[in-house]
Amino acid sequence: MITRLGAAILFLVSLSAPAAEVAGVKIDDKTRVANTDLALNGAGLRKRAFFQVYAIGLYLPQKSSSAAAVLEQPGPKRVAIHMLRDVGADAFTEALAEGIRANHSEADARALEPRIKELAAIMAEVKEAKKGMAIALEWQPPTGTVMLVNGAARGKPIAGEDFYRALLRVWIGDKPVQDDLKKALLGG
Repeated sequence: MITRLGAAILFLVSLSAPAAEVAGVKIDDKTRVANTDLALNGAGLRKRAFFQVYAIGLYLPQKSSSAAAVLEQPGPKRVAIHMLRDVGADAFTEALAEGIRANHSEADARALEPRIKELAAIMAEVKEAKKGMAIALEWQPPTGTVMLVNGAARGKPIAGEDFYRALLRVWIGDKPVQDDLKKALLGG
């Protein structure tokens, strides 16, 4: 009897346990976006030189180890960023813009520029990505890309699934911001 009770308790504890821990940040194994349950596809650590910048998790309706499949997967998605150090708004959005430019032709990057500026304006209102802050970038069809800071939506949604895919390419594109991070987000 005690063995069954112990097993039941362990099972219940495992249901509420985080799926991953990255640099001391507990990353949940699931989330919900636009009334859709999403599973943690992978999680990793963004480093710059020897600094830990943020822990990040990628949530999808269906897990996948293929970047191409992730980019084409329909439905809501979430990139959850947990800041591990303070980063100014300009530096944060410029890093995303550099990642977008690195993974697109010059013409495609230019076409995305107005929406990059929309994201930069939202981030400028936030002023700084502070240590401990949780920033989520969600694709909420058909609404658009929504930025949440500590769970609260900021700014207005940014139109176009192509823009969200461009953001994803920063981390899982052909020229990701960090190779081992790409592998981690794809469940490797």
